Amino acid sequence: MSIERIVLAVAGTFIILSALLAAFHSLYWLWFTGFVGLNLLQSAFTGFCPLALILKKMGKQPGPAF
Repeated sequence: MSIERIVLAVAGTFIILSALLAAFHSLYWLWFTGFVGLNLLQSAFTGFCPLALILKKMGKQPGPAF
């Protein structure tokens, strides 16, 4: 699995999990949802993604985006 697919899978999991936590626990979890979304948006423009850097150091193969 390439870095891009892992990043998208982790981001999607975090968004779904935090949305569920906001629905059933506290609306403050929506701040985390927003953080993940903003990080995805900034990485689309800058190419900088902290998770991608960590995965590169762990030896995962990058695809064309990272």
